[in-house]
Amino acid sequence: MRLVAVNSAARRSGLTAGELLANARSKVRNLQVRDADPAADSAALRKLGFWCLRYTPTVMACGGESGADGLFLDITGAAHLFGGEAALLADLAGRLRAFGLIPRLAVAGTAGAAWAVARFGERECAIVPSGGEEEALRDLPLAGLRLSAQTQLLLRRLGFRRIGDLLRQPRAPLAGRFGEDLLLRLDQALGRAPEPLSPLVSPPAYRAHVVFAEPIGSEAHVIEGARRLLVELSEDLDRNGAGARKLRLLLFRLDGKVLSLTIGLAAPSRDVAHMTGLIALRLDRLPNGLEADFGFDAMSLHVLLAEPMAERQALFAVDDEAAVAAGLARLIDRLEQRLGRAAVRRLHPRQSHIPERAVILKPAGDVGALPDWAAARSVGARPLLLLPRPEATEVVALVPEGPPRQFRWRGVLHQVADAEGPERIAPEWWHTSGDEAERDYYVVEDTAGRRFWLYRAGRYGAGVIPAWFVHGVFA
Repeated sequence: MRLVAVNSAARRSGLTAGELLANARSKVRNLQVRDADPAADSAALRKLGFWCLRYTPTVMACGGESGADGLFLDITGAAHLFGGEAALLADLAGRLRAFGLIPRLAVAGTAGAAWAVARFGERECAIVPSGGEEEALRDLPLAGLRLSAQTQLLLRRLGFRRIGDLLRQPRAPLAGRFGEDLLLRLDQALGRAPEPLSPLVSPPAYRAHVVFAEPIGSEAHVIEGARRLLVELSEDLDRNGAGARKLRLLLFRLDGKVLSLTIGLAAPSRDVAHMTGLIALRLDRLPNGLEADFGFDAMSLHVLLAEPMAERQALFAVDDEAAVAAGLARLIDRLEQRLGRAAVRRLHPRQSHIPERAVILKPAGDVGALPDWAAARSVGARPLLLLPRPEATEVVALVPEGPPRQFRWRGVLHQVADAEGPERIAPEWWHTSGDEAERDYYVVEDTAGRRFWLYRAGRYGAGVIPAWFVHGVFA
C-alpha cells in the first residue's frame, strides 16, 4: 500500500505521494491515513469543474498518470469580465480557500505550461507573461512535462533533472531514444504544437453571465436576472438569424453549489417573455423549491442548442398558419416545464399502411413544426381511439364476405344499424414472416349510435373461417 496524496502537515514531516505506507509509518508516529476513493474524487472534481463555469464556458479536467487531479480553465476572452487575469485569479483563489481547499493556480499561454507552473512552481498563484513559457519552465522538474514514470526514470539516469536540461539538447537524439511523446509534450508546453482538450460540458453556442453586487435569494429576483440575460442573448441570436431550442440556467451559490436548470423549446425562439415564463414554470417545479441558502452571487445562461429562425412578415389574418404553429409550440413549452418532458407527446406519421404502425409517439418538443399529415398517405376514415392491439369479437354476417349485422365485444351485444366498407389492407410482406393475413375493415354504427372500426382477418376458404377484431372506436 502506498500514499496517493499527502497534506501540508505530512509534507512537513518528509512524506511524499507514492511512498510505501510502511515506510511512512516508520517516519511519523500516530500517522493518520484514510482509504483512497478515486470515484468520489472524480465526482468532486467534476462538481468543482461545473462550478468553474462561472468564470468561463470551457472547463476541462486534467491530471497525470494517476488520473485527473486538476482543472484547465480556458479564460480566453473571459478574463476582462473580471478585471483582468490577476483579478480573476485572486477571486478564484479566495473562493476556493473559502471552500476549505488549498489551491495552486497558474495562468499561461499554453495548457502544458500552466499545468507545470501550478504544480511545481514556487508560488501558489502565478501568471506567466505571454511568450515567457520557456523561461518559466526552465527550472522546473521533468515531471512538469506530464511524462510517463518510465520516461522520467530513464531521463534521470541519463543525468537530466530539469526541463531546461532538455531545451539545450538536439531534438533528433531525443526523438530516437524516447519517441515522439517527449518532444510532443515539450512542444505543447512551449506553444509549438496544439493540445486538443475535451471540456467537461460542451461549450454553449451563446452565453450571458452576471455577477451580483449582493447575493440574491428570492424567486422573483432570479426570474428578473434571467430575463435580463435573455434580453442580452436575444440580441445576439437576432443578429445571427437564430433562435434558442435548449437553454441551461446556472445559479451559483455562495457555498459553491450550482443549481442547473435545463429548458427545452418546441421551436426556435427569441421571445424573451415566453422564455422567461418557461424559466418561472421550471422554478415552480423544483421538488424542494428554490434552495438559495445564503444566496446566489452569480448567474449564467447558456444556449445549448440554437437553430436558424426564418424571418416572416406579421399577418393580421386570424387563420395565419405560422401563428397557429407558433402558438402550439409555446403551449407545448409551457406544458413540458409544468408536467415534465416525458408527459407531453405527439403522434407523428410513419411510412406504413398498417394502422398500428402508421403513427408513432414522440416527445412533443422533439420537432418544432406540426406533423405533416397532409403529406402522409391518403387513407380512409380512422377512429379517434385506436386500441393498443386489436381485440377479438364474435360477428354475425348475412353472407360470408358481407358486412357484420351484429357483434359481441367485451360481453356486450351490438346490433348494427349501418356499415361502410370494406377497406382492404394487405400485410407488409417485407416486414413480416408471411403469417399475417390481409384485413377487410368496416366502419359500423350500432342502433345506439356508437361507431366502431372492425376488420376481418383473411378470406373465407375451404374449411377456413376468418376471425373478426375490433380495432378502434370513433368519437
